[in-house]
Order: sequence, then structure tokens, then C-alpha cells
Amino acid sequence: MPNNKKENNDLSLPFRRTGGKLGNYVTGNWVIGDGDGQALHDAVTGETIAYATTKGLDFASILQYGREVGNTNLRKLTFHERGRMLKALALHLMEKKDAFYQISYHTGATKADSWIDIEGGIGNLFANASLRRKFPDLPYCTDGDPVGLSKGGNFIGHHLLVPKEGVAVHINAYNFPVWGMLEKCAVNWLAGVPAVVKPASITSYLTEAVVKEIIASGILPEGALQLLCGSAGDLLDHVMAQDVVTFTGSKSTGLMLKSNKTILEQSVPFNMEADSLNAIVLGADAEPGSPEWDLFVKEVRKEITVKAGQKCTAIRRIFVPEHLLEDVNIVLGKALAQTVVGNPLNDKVRMGSLASSGQRDEVRSNVQKLLASSQIVYGSLDSVEVMDADAAKGAFLSPLLLLNEKPFQNEAVHEVECFGPVSTVMPYKNLDEAIQLVKKGKGSLCCSIVTANDKIATEFVVGAATHHGRILVLNRECAKESTGHGSPLPMLVHGGPGRAGGGEEMGGVRGVKHYMQRVAIQGSPTTITAITQQYQPNAKGVQSSIHPFRKYFEELQVGDQIVTDKRIITSADIDAFAALSGDHFYAHKKDTDFSGTMFEKQVAHGYFILSAAAGLFVDGSELGPVLLNYGIDELRFTKPVYAGAELTIRFTCKEKLPQDPKDENDIPKGIVKWLVEMLDESGEIVGIATILTMVKKKNAAQSEGEMEKKPG
Repeated sequence: MPNNKKENNDLSLPFRRTGGKLGNYVTGNWVIGDGDGQALHDAVTGETIAYATTKGLDFASILQYGREVGNTNLRKLTFHERGRMLKALALHLMEKKDAFYQISYHTGATKADSWIDIEGGIGNLFANASLRRKFPDLPYCTDGDPVGLSKGGNFIGHHLLVPKEGVAVHINAYNFPVWGMLEKCAVNWLAGVPAVVKPASITSYLTEAVVKEIIASGILPEGALQLLCGSAGDLLDHVMAQDVVTFTGSKSTGLMLKSNKTILEQSVPFNMEADSLNAIVLGADAEPGSPEWDLFVKEVRKEITVKAGQKCTAIRRIFVPEHLLEDVNIVLGKALAQTVVGNPLNDKVRMGSLASSGQRDEVRSNVQKLLASSQIVYGSLDSVEVMDADAAKGAFLSPLLLLNEKPFQNEAVHEVECFGPVSTVMPYKNLDEAIQLVKKGKGSLCCSIVTANDKIATEFVVGAATHHGRILVLNRECAKESTGHGSPLPMLVHGGPGRAGGGEEMGGVRGVKHYMQRVAIQGSPTTITAITQQYQPNAKGVQSSIHPFRKYFEELQVGDQIVTDKRIITSADIDAFAALSGDHFYAHKKDTDFSGTMFEKQVAHGYFILSAAAGLFVDGSELGPVLLNYGIDELRFTKPVYAGAELTIRFTCKEKLPQDPKDENDIPKGIVKWLVEMLDESGEIVGIATILTMVKKKNAAQSEGEMEKKPG
């Protein structure tokens, strides 16, 4: 390693000492790389503000440290502990967000742009923290339902998910230096896997500032996060089969990284999110003057100008009914003309600069390729009027609207992406053509259709779905609450087929599973119950002289079980329940002619059987740990119950889920799932349900007792 010089934790440091090097946080230390490094510039002024270098770092040791220290520490924690860790980190970063905004302006981002990056990134931490409730309070979890493998029911299979024993290597794009890191790390941390983050160098100074605060907080266990500000060097040459690599950026760079010899030989999972030619379609019903017309104009303008068009999800292709082509060009041109470009620190500015002059030059070069078959209908490629800034020094570019009148003949518009404030309008004749045209992008992260016609929406979504990772149907009903075309959401998958990289990330529980190993397990129901901490059908119950409802949350064991006394179901019971509930379905009447029906005679209501079951298994005549009935997850009635049947209940603790106190006055408690098996006199199951109760924790009762003992 180069010198282990500790970095100052001052967030504004890189901008107060022009020309200073960014720190790399590796193997538990802030380390400065060797050599001069890459110069990083203020996107607005062109001033050199820092240098980034990883020269001299031992990438093999960095990865090994992550596996041995970070992975070991994280995989010991349960999902609930990891989730609470994410929440604590989100709250901490929210307190520091103002400092991040000040640094973000140097990337050319306006305050609105920075909100997406900074608070959007922190929002991913919050969203994944709440996701812990979908998982057990264990370091691992089951996947799907158990599978019976024998006639007698004593040999079953299940699927288990355990954290991978490697690290998540994230190679991120320059456009979202905060969101790009946190949206990925939130997921791998929840899964129990540490991260090595390699942000794009040109905006890595903002990523470094956030990581400084994360490390300073002490919230994450040691080794959970490492940061590389500079070149990735030979990092990927040292990955192993238990690692996961993700990449966000251009298709060409992604393919180069994905073809790394070590990644191929070790079968390392590689998730690629490549920039794509995302599209929006104006439905044929969205005529000028309609709410959908206005929504369309607003959405297109936003997607062209937010982050100066530097979003992997930004709209690059605009498809409109051919008879509305001229109207659309005029109205979009007027909308873009209202966009003030300039210094993002100025409150009047609505679009800042691109992230660097190099990125601006690349956009100009790609626009020139499009102009071979398209024409500019708004904006200028060579000049732009800016407010409170020098257009020559900053990476500014005018919003550009292009027109291509023959989208089926000209392929460049479906192949060349301009990663900036550029989009092309094209006509279509009918919905089939619109579907064909959006598919010509050969795979996109997202697509939108603006329509109030559900038939059009259905036909389009089903037809276009194969080529897109996400589709937004935008109309007046959802507009006020819609998050928009370009906003990936933590609980929905992000990624896309083909050109978009063929990858998938986020997506709630789905995303967490990308960092876990799925293994099929086989054994007896009792053994599988012990492993999964979820009661499996036919497992041996745990008998106790204490009724389960008399036990506190901590005292309950998965498998605690009682078998109740019998109750004879009578015709009078059925009549009384019908009178009480008002349910006089023909099968519950004893004078019904049952010829040609599924029943032999008067049958008991299913809900009466469940109610009778509760009367048999509930023990709540005195105040106890059970606070309330929380609900029913699953309920099935599997066999008719006739008058004269003898009902017995097998009642078993199925799973325990702790709950976090809402505030200091909340009662410590958890949710307990119970398997309710309703049996008749032959021992056959006539009904089965999973009910939930809220159960007090023992320490809550002790605390209440201590309060009572205190002098008043």
C-alpha cells in the first residue's frame, strides 16, 4: 500500500485546497494514491478542483479484506439488524445533506438535479431499510414454498438463500455520484454482502464526500464499504466466484468489462446497466388541449433538461401520431425555450451544465452523426445563452430537439445515443408501428406511453414489454402522484434487455436475492423446520404444559404446539351462525334439495368453522402476552363439514417476526404467525389457516413491573 495518510473529514476540503488529491478508503484507512492522477474540473467554471488516483493500491488485498472482514461482519447480522443499520445511516446522511448539495453544484447540477441524486440516493436506504419486514430475523431466508417429496410427508424439500461470501464491486457512472452508489449498496448491505465502490472519476469528489460521512458515522461494520477514486486498474482480475460485479455506463465499456477473462473463468455474476435509447409514445387519443397532451409536453421537457439530459433513463426518442408531428415540434420548442441554462447556483437557472467538457464534446459528436438523417428543430449545437456563467469555460450545451421524418428507413436514430439534453421526434401511423419503432432501440431501460385509453395502453404494454425493463402509462388519473418516466424506484426492477445491458437491479426482495446464493435443501419436516425457523407441515410439534398464548414473544419457540379438545358441530350451530352473520347461502340450509350439488346435506359455514377453531385454541380469559389478533395471511376450506362432525384443532407456532418500537412509549412486541389446522373426526384436514397475533416481549412486562414498583 502507499502511505497510509489519514484524510481530513472536512466535506469541503477538495474545493478549499485546489489541486488536492481525493482519498481512497480501503482496508479500513483513508489512503492517497501515488502519482499525479486525473484532474477533475468544476463543470461550471472549468477550474481544476481535485485529482483522483488509485495508483499503488493493491486491488487483490482490497477485495480480500472485503471478503474476510466486511463479509464476515455483515453476514453475522440478521436482516432486521441490517435494515435498522440502513435506516440509521439514512437518518445520519439526511442531517448532512446540505453539505452534499454545495459540492454537487460543481458537477453542473441544479438543486432539483441534486435532489434526485442526493435525497433520491438516501431514499433508497430508507426503502431497503423498511424491506427488512419482508425477511425473517435471521441472517438467511427461505425462497418460495416447501415441496413435498414423498407420499408419507416425511421427506420434503425447500430453497434457502444465504449471503454470498464475496464482495459487491460497483463500477458506477458519473451522472449520479450519490444515487448510483447508495441504490446499489443499500441492497447488497441488506443481503449481508460488503461493497467496493468505484465511481466514475469526473464526479467522484461528491461520492468521496458522502463516503467520508458514512465512515465517520461508525454505523456500518468494519469492511462493509470501500471506495476507489480513480482508475479500476486490474481490480476485476482479482474477483472470485462469490463476488458480484455491477456496472453502469456505456454499452461498449460494459461489454469490455464483462468479457474480462477472470469474470468468465470464475463465472462471476455481472450485472450491466447500459445507457439506452428510451422512448415515449404520444397516444392517438392525446389530442392538443387534452390533459394527456399537456402531460406529454411536460414529461418530455423534463426528461430533456433534468440533469442536462444525463440520465440513463432519459427520453431519447419521441414517437407521435404523424398528423400531430408539426404541432408537437412547435409546442416542445416553446417549452424548451422557457428553460434558463446557466450557473446552477442561480435560482433562476433550470438547466445546468454537463458534467465535463469532454462529455459535452462527445454529445456534440453524436449529434453530428444523427444530423446525417435528422434536422434540428430547436436549439443550437454550437452556441448557448447562459445565465451567470461563462459558456466558453463551462460544459454548457443548448437543449436540442431533432426531427427524423423516416424512422423506419434511418437506423442511426435508433442506434446512436446522445447522453445529454438531446431528443428526436418521429412520426408513426398506427399503434402497431409505434410498438415496432420503440423496439428498434434493441432494448431499453424504460419506455412511456401517454394515453387515457386503457385499450391502447394494454395493447402497447403487452406488445412492447419484451424490449423494456419498465413501462410507464401516464394519464390524468396518475399524473399527480406519478414519479415520472425517468425515475427508477427501489421496489421495482431497474435494468433492461438487449442494448440496456440485460441486467436487473433493485426491485425490492428481488434485488436482495442477486447477492445471495440459492441452495435446495432436503430432509425431514422437523429438520427443515429447525434450519429455516419456519414450521413445516408434518414436522414434530413441541409440546408444553404452558399454553402458547401464555408465553411472551422471546419464550415462544417455532414448533410450539397444542392439540385442542373436540367440539361437535350441530345443525343448530349452523342455523345460529347463519342468523348471526346473515349468510344464508343455500348449502347452509337444512331444507335445501342437495341433488346435483357438491354437498350431501347442510354444510357448516367455513367462517363458522374458523370461529369455532378460535374458540378451541384461544386462551385469553386472563390478561396475558397476546395483545391482539393481527389478521389472517392464508385461509383454505378443504373439506365440507356437516352437522355431527367432531372438530379438533392443531395449533402451532409457525414463525416469529420482531417489530421495532414506533417511539419510546410503544410496547416492545413482535408478530407471531400460527398454523391453524382444522381436523375432523377422521383426522383429515377440513380447513387450514395462518393467523397472526401481536405478542408482547418479556422485557416490556419487566419494564412495566419496574415502573409499578417506583414510588409515585
